[in-house]
Amino acid sequence: MNIIDGKEIQNYFKNELKQRVSNISDSLKLIVFQVGDNSASDIYVNNKKKLCEELGIICEIKKYSEIDEKDLIREIGVCNNDKDVTGIMVQLPLPDYIDEDKVIESINPLKDVDGLTTVNAGKLVLGSKSLVPCTALGIIKMLEYKNIPVEGKNVVIVGRSRLVGLPLQSLFLNKNATVTVCHSKTSDLKSITKIADILVVAIGKKEYIDSSFIKDDAVIIDVGINRENNKIYGDCNFEDLKSKASLITPVPGGVGLMTVVMLINNLIEAYYLQN
Repeated sequence: MNIIDGKEIQNYFKNELKQRVSNISDSLKLIVFQVGDNSASDIYVNNKKKLCEELGIICEIKKYSEIDEKDLIREIGVCNNDKDVTGIMVQLPLPDYIDEDKVIESINPLKDVDGLTTVNAGKLVLGSKSLVPCTALGIIKMLEYKNIPVEGKNVVIVGRSRLVGLPLQSLFLNKNATVTVCHSKTSDLKSITKIADILVVAIGKKEYIDSSFIKDDAVIIDVGINRENNKIYGDCNFEDLKSKASLITPVPGGVGLMTVVMLINNLIEAYYLQN
């Protein structure tokens, strides 16, 4: 079977995290800030809380139907200074009236479990120890789990978001891959994706990538989550690709399952950075 089973890999890392949490004598505490009503965000936040409870980690959700930007930043500041708080994250997206960048920059980089502050982003580019965006880190851990070699390989990333494409570029470069990042302004996308040994797609377009975009036996990592008629689709046409790819992640059941696990990984890393 050439499918990368996210559930299997998630369970493996869950067990590893349980062991790592049990080795820490202090209590770990995650604070999640959520603003506005967004059903997708509710699902993500609940998944985080559930996993924290499963692993014996305190998870506090600070949810506001609306809050002034300055007040939100002040609340984050309180958590920055609270020694009992191990990690802080802001569930994105925030409402339009709040400046996401300002809010993220107000988080102490040592508690920034989403790895989105400029301090952590800069350290990642330089190959220094940092907290890394969870989805990007999850993709690397998946490849490691499946023993897929990265060094010297052609990696093509379609999408340059700060959550996936940009951090992933640095993670792959730090592992000695040759990396190409494509985006909406890239001309002749197919000619580039066809050289990929590993193709990562994160563009938010339902089933955009089909078998005509890849070479035989490429590894396909589909990061897309596109909701339509109560169904979830990836950015890749799974049925069309699965016979041509050597390995492929399904949607759902692939990369998404790794994101929440890597959040806990980052929480543990944040603990050691602070102690």
